[in-house]
Amino acid sequence: MAAMKPRTGDGPMEVTKEGRSLILRLPLEGGGRLVVEMNADEASSLKECLVGVTE
Repeated sequence: MAAMKPRTGDGPMEVTKEGRSLILRLPLEGGGRLVVEMNADEASSLKECLVGVTE
């Protein structure tokens, strides 16, 4: 059985690869984190969207 990690709302933004999915954990104002699971194609689309608005 896998070790359970404590669930804390604070922490840095992070992306991890779990199997074929990418998991984005994004801290939110006021506490907690938004957790999004996506595949590589969705991550590429997100990257294009973010680059477009940050240039």
